[in-house]
Amino acid sequence: MSAEAIATLALAETRPEVFWLDRPERPEPSPCLDTDLNVDLVVVGGGFTGLWTALTAIEADPGRSIVVLEADTIAFGASGRNGGFCEASLTHGLENGVGHWPAEVDKLLHLGDGNLQGLLDAIDRHDIGCSPEPTGALNVAVTPWQADSLVDSASLHEAHGMSVTLLDAASTRSQVNSPTYLGGAWHPDGVVMLDPARLAWGLRRAVESLGVRFFENTPARSIEAIGGGGPTGVRIRTDAGAVTARRAVVATNAFRPPIRRIRRYVAPVYDHVLVTEPLSADQLSAIGWSNRQGLSDMGSQFHYYRLTADDRILWGGWDALYHFGNRVGPAVEHSPGTSRMLATHFFETFPQLEGLSFTHRWSGPIATTSRFTCAWGTSHNGAVAWAAGYTGLGVAASRFGARVALDLVDGRATERTELEMVRRSPFPFPPEPLRWPAIQITRRAIQRSDQRDGKRGPWLALLDKFGIGFDS
Repeated sequence: MSAEAIATLALAETRPEVFWLDRPERPEPSPCLDTDLNVDLVVVGGGFTGLWTALTAIEADPGRSIVVLEADTIAFGASGRNGGFCEASLTHGLENGVGHWPAEVDKLLHLGDGNLQGLLDAIDRHDIGCSPEPTGALNVAVTPWQADSLVDSASLHEAHGMSVTLLDAASTRSQVNSPTYLGGAWHPDGVVMLDPARLAWGLRRAVESLGVRFFENTPARSIEAIGGGGPTGVRIRTDAGAVTARRAVVATNAFRPPIRRIRRYVAPVYDHVLVTEPLSADQLSAIGWSNRQGLSDMGSQFHYYRLTADDRILWGGWDALYHFGNRVGPAVEHSPGTSRMLATHFFETFPQLEGLSFTHRWSGPIATTSRFTCAWGTSHNGAVAWAAGYTGLGVAASRFGARVALDLVDGRATERTELEMVRRSPFPFPPEPLRWPAIQITRRAIQRSDQRDGKRGPWLALLDKFGIGFDS
């Protein structure tokens, strides 16, 4: 039976639901805002950036009055839909960091390590049961040119003092057994697998216990400055009430922000994910994977995959689908063709798992920037700061993004705010109707690059020259 036919059978009873959110302990949403409030800080967005903003602010100043406004429910967006890869990198990988900020990349590595440790400390401090596993990561090559890329990547990591071990095909397959693997690079540090929804729910419980109030199903419709020319405050209007605050942090990421300027720098692209039923002991034995590392291949279009706490395989990536006009929402979430393609690739990678079924399929919008990392800014006379655009690596980096946004809105000059990464905005995406064709041209160029042994081609070479691109 072909991989396509096996994939079709495996998808037969898949539910269009997010595995992480499909839990009996999913918390009931807090009430909508239905009155006017006056507070010190309002956070717009209840994903990781918003949650870390609230926790950081209330722990630093327990007397500060804080509310969080969430347009849907906590962890509804990327924070509950991602793969649970919690990585130390703030720069979407070392190569991207060296390419954009060579003079400060070592400082960014140091800050990223400290940020990841701070995240793990918060999980312990607040007893958040999100199953963190310090597994490290295994990057695999599935074509000869990817194997060459592994050698270059390993040399770069070693030059910056990072631990990495190159593996030949046999050694890679002894770690995780796939006939497609031609080599691997084992990164033992800086990557933790965790349950992202339970992390978000645990952060919410921690923040609420410290006095922060949440209002879900409460979209922010507008933000206006109040007072004089300085950062005196803002008023955020919702459908049934308004919040007046001295300061505000906007953390809407891929979703439509109440500040138009953010839309210049962030494009929402949909990533699709499958999750299998739990593997039996024999199935686990057939693939090995005893170290439970997070895996990804080295293509520009790549798959990422991992084991969950109950020994399912989460399998995602490959396509990054942008919809005209920055559209997000249920109308563009489900793509049967993409799910079949993902399932086919899965069984090409693990043919020994024929007969395994998928239980969940979903997608979610990733906020990407042209440099693949978070961007920050301020508005409304400095009373508002925003952070957005982690490009798929925001589980840990969102904590750093939140801390930078708080520094900016509180007017503090810190080691973080002095970074060129923070001070300089990414190259903006063109507005529609140019944005859609520009992204489609880039997607096709990326596909051709992988088909041509990684050769970038004239369009990608031009983007590389200006330090811009498109990625998931």
